[in-house]
Amino acid sequence: SQPWPGPPPQPEILAPTPPRETWSDKYEFLLSCLGYCVGLGNIWRFPYLCYRNGGGIFLIPYFIMLLVTGLPLFLMELSLGQYGAAGPITVWKCCPLLKGVGVAMLIVSSLVSLYYNVIIAWAFYYLGSSFQSPLPWSCDAPWNADICKVGGPRGGSNASGSTSRVSASEVFWNEQVLGVTHSSGLEDPGPVQWPLALCLLAAWILVFLCMLKGIRSSGKVVYFTATFPYLVILILIIRGATLEGSLNGVRFYLSSDWSRLQSAQVWSDAASQIFYSLGIGFGGLLSMASYNKFDNNVIRDTLVIAIGNCCTSFFAGFAIFSVLGHMAWRKQVPMGSVAASGPGLAFVAYPEALSLLPGSPFWTSPPLTSSIPQFGNIMGITTAILDEFPALRDWRRKTAVLGVLCISFYLLGLLLVTQGGIFWFTLIDTYSTGFGLIIVALFMCLGIAFCYGERSWRPWGTLRPALGCGLGCSQRWGAVPWCHIAVAHPAFQFTLIYTFLDMYRVPLRYGTYEYPAWGTSLGVCIGVLTCLQIPLWAVVALCRESGTLNDRFQKATQPLHSWRTATAQDVTGDIIDVPFTITLTSSD
Repeated sequence: SQPWPGPPPQPEILAPTPPRETWSDKYEFLLSCLGYCVGLGNIWRFPYLCYRNGGGIFLIPYFIMLLVTGLPLFLMELSLGQYGAAGPITVWKCCPLLKGVGVAMLIVSSLVSLYYNVIIAWAFYYLGSSFQSPLPWSCDAPWNADICKVGGPRGGSNASGSTSRVSASEVFWNEQVLGVTHSSGLEDPGPVQWPLALCLLAAWILVFLCMLKGIRSSGKVVYFTATFPYLVILILIIRGATLEGSLNGVRFYLSSDWSRLQSAQVWSDAASQIFYSLGIGFGGLLSMASYNKFDNNVIRDTLVIAIGNCCTSFFAGFAIFSVLGHMAWRKQVPMGSVAASGPGLAFVAYPEALSLLPGSPFWTSPPLTSSIPQFGNIMGITTAILDEFPALRDWRRKTAVLGVLCISFYLLGLLLVTQGGIFWFTLIDTYSTGFGLIIVALFMCLGIAFCYGERSWRPWGTLRPALGCGLGCSQRWGAVPWCHIAVAHPAFQFTLIYTFLDMYRVPLRYGTYEYPAWGTSLGVCIGVLTCLQIPLWAVVALCRESGTLNDRFQKATQPLHSWRTATAQDVTGDIIDVPFTITLTSSD
């Protein structure tokens, strides 16, 4: 006899995927996005561009570019992330052909994460140095007596770009912080600056701890880190207004040299700054918006964040230029040659102002509070990984992923804290967010407008519920295909073309140091690496389909069945059945 077979085997029940987190309230998202956009770029990049392009006249193309490219792209990226409830790679299930756009975003965020924490490490170094008395970059320090007595003459010049007349804060920046005076260029990085290496380690530990619990922990941190810089900048403006010569700096900042508007470089710089400061194309905005509730008012958030970010740049300019005016008065030089370009503009001008304030260690913290953009970059990377591999959403595995990322970025970033690290920093900064970022944003527009379909941006389209406002609101905003404006507008193509022309016409420099041909080629390869992801993954998507090339193309541009499943669950989960009564009239 055969034994009783027993009950049939039960089908394997898969462990449920941990639910996706959401922001505790809308203010956490607003402050996180505002802190992500308002970073050190508002402190040193924007004032430097004003400084290079003739002062206040730069504000005109800056705000024009905000209207014609910044706001449409910002709204599109937030809407896409909120509607799809997915990271920068998974969200392209709406158009698998352009999955490479998400991968390119991931590479851009990784490159920016690599060097942005170096800026935070510099800030940590200044924080530690500010506990010394007197401050090592002030004229009260005995070793700076000769520099300050004669107004800063110092013979010769070096690769850092310091001229024959420098201030005590410039000497501290170039010799003590960077050690760049001991390096001859890109091919001579020299030894690691170990105090900076320890500061870089502390910066990555800070990022790890703040991101340990995801948006639950970072969302609470932003209540302080996103608001405190405004208080500090306000105090610096008030203090700067009392310094001798500050009015000359403010006058230069608000000057109106109308002939500068005829320069193509001014308009290109304005568009590039809008891309960089708003964080468009990095994937961070998309990732943060993916944790929103489905019906969050994304139009309101776009206006508040984008306009608030640009106003902060304008506001911070007064703090920088009032100090630059004082430095020009002290050194007896024109405003146009008072300080070097790049991050040194903030790490020279701000310490100069901070040395004139009581309680310097307290006021050295503004750069530290600008670490929120790094939170956004890391959030974009981790979100992309966890959405592609949902099994890693377990807390332990997610912590392990975050730890591996932070350790890897720290080890790679050691090159940037060598004596010649500033040359590598400038190279990566220039090419990681150059033409590659613009091409990523361009294809993001193409994917939404032409692959996913125009219907997504009309008031009756699929993205209308995610706008977070009523039908009338979405009709007013959705009737205009914003993404078409961003793609077709001549300013967008002009920026890309001029970036290529400028790249080959003007050699890359840091101060007086001109980068060699192999260094420039390496930088171009960084940008090309980003762009190559788009055609590479498009070929992969086409190969996965069947039929003729046209059939494959049509299939690869159709949303997958798993697209927006998480959002659909969120919406249906909020539906509650209640009794109701409808009264019909004779007209009905």
